Order: sequence, then structure tokens, then C-alpha cells
Amino acid sequence: MSLVMSGTSARKKTAPRKSRKKRSTFDTTLGRAVLQLLAVAVFFALWELGVHAGYISAFLMGSPSGIFATFYKLVLSGELLSDSWYTLFEAILGFIIGTIFGSLFGLALWYSVFVAKLVEPFIVAINSVPKIALAPIVVLWFGTGLISKVALAVSLTALVALIAAYQAAKDADVDLQSLMISMGADKHQVFWKAVVPSTLPSIIATFRINIGFGLVGAVVGEFISSQRGLGHMIFLASSLYDLNSVWVGLFTLMILGFVLYYVIDIIERTSLPWKQATISHQVQV
Repeated sequence: MSLVMSGTSARKKTAPRKSRKKRSTFDTTLGRAVLQLLAVAVFFALWELGVHAGYISAFLMGSPSGIFATFYKLVLSGELLSDSWYTLFEAILGFIIGTIFGSLFGLALWYSVFVAKLVEPFIVAINSVPKIALAPIVVLWFGTGLISKVALAVSLTALVALIAAYQAAKDADVDLQSLMISMGADKHQVFWKAVVPSTLPSIIATFRINIGFGLVGAVVGEFISSQRGLGHMIFLASSLYDLNSVWVGLFTLMILGFVLYYVIDIIERTSLPWKQATISHQVQV
């Protein structure tokens, strides 16, 4: 008996261990952040060297030192913060209104196949029109104030949310719906218990696209007619050939988009924890 046990323990000791894939030093959140910051620093350093060497025109391209000086001046004056807040407010308002109404309408189409097929050509036709082309009409209807920029952002976000929600509702688990109907569930119960939960990942994934469209709508509206906002600042600076101010506006828009994207990411992580668990178990090849 003791010989058998000792043989078993020996096999356990000599059994080959599974080889673990060695993780790179930079394959962590901190490591990736370091690499990303390094890439940005190298980009600006090469740009500045190119300007000093005469290979890049500071008049046509601007220069990092000029951009940072302009950024510092605009921050001290409070102008950049005021314009950023105005554009951010327009974008978020347009994003919320457009996404909520678009998602609700897209989900409501699940209730009636007849109505969905009836309105589908109109949705496709409206979606095929570049929304930027509607900007002059929107400004004519709603004036040059806040409402016209929000309306443009809504026009860009609502249809995207509508199409995504409707498509997700159509792709909801048919077997689960059939099972619930066979157990006596009515249409409302099937909608709330089966269709809505299965569409949530698609709807929240649309947030990532729509937050960018909200910023686009706000900035385009400011380009056409406005006295405030980052779009107005960029338009005014470009007409004066002040490329450094233009870059400050563009980089600020990038930072706003970056922050909003990660806010959506946090919302997704907290509202859909099961999806994050699935992603974390993704096979690494």
C-alpha cells in the first residue's frame, strides 16, 4: 500500500507542468499607458525638430511649442474652459436626447412587424442623407443658439440608436421567446423579460459611436453659426491662419472624446457585468 502511495506521489511530482505564457512587462494597464505617452512624446518631439530644422512649415502646420504656449494662454484667460464646456454641454444633451428617443423607437418597432416594414424605407432614406447637409436647414429653423446645435447632434445620434436597437430586437433569442409564450407569457412579458435584456449590450455599444456623433453635431453647428464653443474657436482661428489655436481646439476635442468614451466604458462595465466576465475569459492565442 505504501509503495502504491509513494508511486502516486512520485508521479504527481514528476508530472509535467503546464507552461504558462510569459506576460510582457508592458502588457499591463500601466505599461500600455507608458507606451502610449511615450508615443505621444516622440510624435511631438519629431514635429518640433522638423519645424526647427526647416522641414515643416510652422505657418502651415503650427509647432508644438506654439501650441503649448497658445494652450497656456487660453487656459489662463478661461476662454478654453468656457468653449469646451459649451461644446460638451451641446454634445451630451444631443447624445442623451437622440439616443433615448432612437432606442425607444427602435425597440417599439419590435411590437409590430407591419409598422416596422412600413417605416423601414423612410428610415433607410433619411439615414442615407448626410446629416451635415441638414445643418443650414436646422440653423434656419432653430436659430443660431443652443437648440440648433443640439438638434444637429440629435439628428446624428437618433437614427444610429434606432437602427441598432431595432436590429438587436429582431436578433433577440427566438427560442427563449417561444419558450416563454409556451409557458403562457404575453407579448409585454416577452418584450420586458427576453427582448429588452438581450438588446442592452447592442444599445450600450451604440453609446460609444453616438458620443462621437454628438460632438460632431455640436462642432458642425458651431462652424455654421455660433459665438461660443470649440467649433467657433477653430473656425475663427483657421480664418486668421492661426494654426496653433486650431490645433489647441482639435486636441481639446480629442481629449473630450477620449474622456467621454471611457465614461461610456465605465457605464458598460457597471451595467453589464456578465459581458465583462465573458470578455475576460476570452481565449488568448
